[in-house]
Amino acid sequence: MNAANKVALNTIILYAKMLVTMGISLYSTRLVLNALGATDYGIFNLIAGVIAMLSFLNAAMTVSTQRYLSYHQGTGDFEMQKKVFTNSWILHIIIGIIVVGLLLSLIPFLFDGFLNIPIDRVSVAKTLYYFMSIAVFFSIVSVPFTASLNAHENMLWIAIVNIIESMIKLGIALSLVWFIQSERLTIYGISMAGLGFVTFLLYASYCIKRYNECSISNYQMDKPLLKELGSYAGWSLGGALSYNVRMQGIAVIFNVFFNTIINAAFGIAIQVFGQISFLSVALLRAFNPQIVKSEGMNDRQRMMRLSMMASKFGFFLVAIIAIPCIFEMSSVLKFWLKNVPEYTEMFCSLILIALLINQLTVGLQTAAHAIGKIKYYQIIISFIYLLNLPFTYILLKAKFPINSVLICFIFIELSACFFRVFYLKKIAKLSIKEYLNKVVLWVVIPSFVSILICKIIVTYLSIEYRFVFTIIASAIAFTISIYFIGLSKDEKLLINEMIRRVIGKRYQKK
Repeated sequence: MNAANKVALNTIILYAKMLVTMGISLYSTRLVLNALGATDYGIFNLIAGVIAMLSFLNAAMTVSTQRYLSYHQGTGDFEMQKKVFTNSWILHIIIGIIVVGLLLSLIPFLFDGFLNIPIDRVSVAKTLYYFMSIAVFFSIVSVPFTASLNAHENMLWIAIVNIIESMIKLGIALSLVWFIQSERLTIYGISMAGLGFVTFLLYASYCIKRYNECSISNYQMDKPLLKELGSYAGWSLGGALSYNVRMQGIAVIFNVFFNTIINAAFGIAIQVFGQISFLSVALLRAFNPQIVKSEGMNDRQRMMRLSMMASKFGFFLVAIIAIPCIFEMSSVLKFWLKNVPEYTEMFCSLILIALLINQLTVGLQTAAHAIGKIKYYQIIISFIYLLNLPFTYILLKAKFPINSVLICFIFIELSACFFRVFYLKKIAKLSIKEYLNKVVLWVVIPSFVSILICKIIVTYLSIEYRFVFTIIASAIAFTISIYFIGLSKDEKLLINEMIRRVIGKRYQKK
């Protein structure tokens, strides 16, 4: 199977998985919110937010390990792949122990006055914190296995595990509604920790059985490699830390100035951000190994072409849902949650605008990691993202309206995008003119078409469940405009060829 077909197949697998898991996850959120109530749901998001400040290690370390595995797959060096895996796994066990120890050491500081939690729920919140810490450990030690799956472009098993995980979450949510009458928050935390262990077993057992390099026996420490992995992961960690701290740090600052109801609203907005960003994440999982392997084969031109293509397609896949949702946010939230906490609509709409901006350079992030020169990239991008925290505090302290925090969030995201473009120009000779021509200009007209369709519908049409019609009509118009205006000739030929092959296979089966 050639690279283009493999990317296409993996994209289809990931999107099929995403449709299933997104539907289950959104419904599970509705059940959990109604079962726990706004206050306990706010507490859960607050505690999960504090935990997430360090569980970002999962994403950061996956990128690090996958980068080295994919790179050496590109060079064809199997022994190095084995060394990378075994050293990475030991490194992750050590990091997991350190992170859990750090989380536990923060308990006196967090629960003795810093977090704004009702007094009668503090003991429950502490118990939840313990179990969420356990979930973080299993998440961290799973990383080398998920990185190996990504490096081998085995998206099918990742999809299967994610669907199993979503089904278990739905089962937990249903049990909260139907069977559990007391201390639902504690039981929810215990269940989520157990789920982390089950997910780890599914990834580890499959990789050990399937891939020869995923051997945890006969371990030989390679100090230079361990140092290189640790250094690269450390800088990746900085970027992931800043990305997560800005989200969860804002939640903590909201909690300081307001109450857990605001945390419930912001927690839902973060969930919407995460669910819709999966549209792009699925595409990147299919593109990333090819981008890194291209760099490993010293094909810088192909690597940059793929990274710009990933940025454009990432934007399209997010915009097709995000734009109509912004226009119909009130109806979507009422249909989804029934009981919508105050400020949720505003939070969700603004955070989706920030997500759209982020997608314009999402492929360039992978390009920077593929090249490996990430020290100064991560220092500067971390600084930019962490500006969200002092600005949030200053704005709320000065009595600015709550929406000013998310407006500031949008402008900081835009600044991060500008930086990525100029950094890739410096380290990879990215042509800014080429980037504008191949990415930005190609997304303008399709986005305008989608916005215009949504505006006309919400202005002149008033029917029950209008949001369904808005999303479908916008998606159709957006897709047509992408094909005729948003794709280059080569991309159209690739898509036409994929369609012909799919149709041809169906006729052969008949």
